[in-house]
Amino acid sequence: MSKVVFERPRYLCDATTHYCAGCTHGTAHRLVAEAIAHFGVGERTVAVAPAGCSVMLYKYFDVDSIEAAHGRALAVGTGIKRARPDLFVFTYQGDGDLASIGLCETMHAANRGEGITVVYVNNAVYGMTGGQMAPTTLLGQRTTTTPAGRTVENEGHPLKMAEMMAALEGVLYSERVALYDPKQIRRARKAIFHAFEIQIKYNGFGFVEVLSGCPTNLRVSPVQSQKWVENEMCKVFPLGLFKDVTADTPESAMPEFEADANAIDQETCHAV
Repeated sequence: MSKVVFERPRYLCDATTHYCAGCTHGTAHRLVAEAIAHFGVGERTVAVAPAGCSVMLYKYFDVDSIEAAHGRALAVGTGIKRARPDLFVFTYQGDGDLASIGLCETMHAANRGEGITVVYVNNAVYGMTGGQMAPTTLLGQRTTTTPAGRTVENEGHPLKMAEMMAALEGVLYSERVALYDPKQIRRARKAIFHAFEIQIKYNGFGFVEVLSGCPTNLRVSPVQSQKWVENEMCKVFPLGLFKDVTADTPESAMPEFEADANAIDQETCHAV
């Protein structure tokens, strides 16, 4: 008799991937879908995807979704959450989007403490648009716009977004994880689940930075790409928890958030 040992999460669609071979966006998608199912928020979830590798997020999640202009996912997410506070809103963004053209929207939404969950995939390059230098490109790393390698003198240092988020008072939770082996995937799963909980329980801003390889633009094999994340990216972007207000504050002192979903006509839940 056959036994199911690996099953697709309820809110992850049976779709052919558009991601490159060896990309770990698919792994991140599964973890997000597991969190949606675990917390039972699928029917009131809105996913916000901007331009970039995640532009076709709607193909992979069986939840309401909306496209945002490049860099504007958190601006769009803010509008949705403020208009419909009963909804669960998450953005799924890359480093070129969130940390470059969208840095203003990112910093101000985080500083305001919007009740949004952010899954931020950092692969140190503009993955979809030709392999240009991103704000997170490592020093010495060659890209199409830094053929001799990134330097401090010309391009400055890589931006460390998880640390920057932790410094803002409006952020309740910020952590950096990776996906290069099963142990790290388990840690990433735990972090994404906690970021969901931050919004569901406290209407707080939760931020998870996920380090990912980009074998296409690194011009290496998928296995080598994961080794590069472990041996090179993690030196510059150390893994770990940078802020969790809920861990240091008694639960009784945290602001409770329980939007009354029944107070709004549920027939309109999919109209966003």
